[in-house]
Amino acid sequence: MKARILGKTGYQVSEIGLGCWQLGNDFGPVEDQEASAILHTAVDQGISFFDTADVYGGGLSEQRIGQWRQSLSRQPIIATKVGRDAALYPDAYNKAAIKKSLQASAKRLGVEVIDLAQLHCVPREVLFGGDIFAWMEDLKQEGIIKHFGASVEMLDEAIFCCAHPQLASLQILFNIFRQDAVDSLFPLAEQNEVGVIVRLPLASGLLSGKMTLDHAFDKGDHRSYNKDGVAFHVGETFNGIPYEKGVALVEQLKAKLPEGQNILDVSLRWILDHPQVSSIIAGASRSSQVVRNAAVSALPPLDGELHKLLSEFYRQQVRKEIRGGI
Repeated sequence: MKARILGKTGYQVSEIGLGCWQLGNDFGPVEDQEASAILHTAVDQGISFFDTADVYGGGLSEQRIGQWRQSLSRQPIIATKVGRDAALYPDAYNKAAIKKSLQASAKRLGVEVIDLAQLHCVPREVLFGGDIFAWMEDLKQEGIIKHFGASVEMLDEAIFCCAHPQLASLQILFNIFRQDAVDSLFPLAEQNEVGVIVRLPLASGLLSGKMTLDHAFDKGDHRSYNKDGVAFHVGETFNGIPYEKGVALVEQLKAKLPEGQNILDVSLRWILDHPQVSSIIAGASRSSQVVRNAAVSALPPLDGELHKLLSEFYRQQVRKEIRGGI
């Protein structure tokens, strides 16, 4: 497993990380034994960066990580998020409430100080108001957190955050079905020493190449109840692309790939071919998926012709299908 620097934190993190939303049982039930196996497998594969949030399973994901890390001799970097809990969202943001939420996260994680706290897709008016960054600066100064970043839904939000002098990282939607950050954000992130954390690298599983039109998702899985953006931003589910259209686009792209190229490998390797990316937080509901994702770190970069094919396919076929903005 190769490592990269995570922005201003200076942390060396694995370029394939583990997204831990599923450990909150938000994609369907994951038993405690399987959750522990997933986490242990990640460490065995060289993964040293884990991403969670206080709202994943109402704190269950953080709690499971906290219990698991007690068994480790060497501690990984654990990032969590703040801002979507009902005590804050949508209009009750203040420094005291954020501090209380972060302290609760630290307790569940079993840490004195949080490695990286990320604003969790807070409302645009709160983000652009700017006060929330001053509160995060204060909490860093107070020793509640070591570093702070932001997880955002839209590129204009990412660009705005990137200009903040103490922002260490940005978590964004980025994959071969959502490529605009390459030109609009990455040069600025590199200039400002902001590490990019990629979520939804496989567009909620579409780019695994295994989804079919008759695939049935658990009723508690956001890919069932949020496929049209009913519960939260539509872009967080299948990249904002209607599921049926997404499946069709994947099949079209698979037919265009050079012989021997697997769409899952291509999808993850394409992201890693961008040096501004610090880590991909790929989710996994089974240990075998962790092993599969981690293996991509050892693959060689894609060649220029394949990069050109993927760019053209996105611009001509995919971009127009994305709902909710970019």
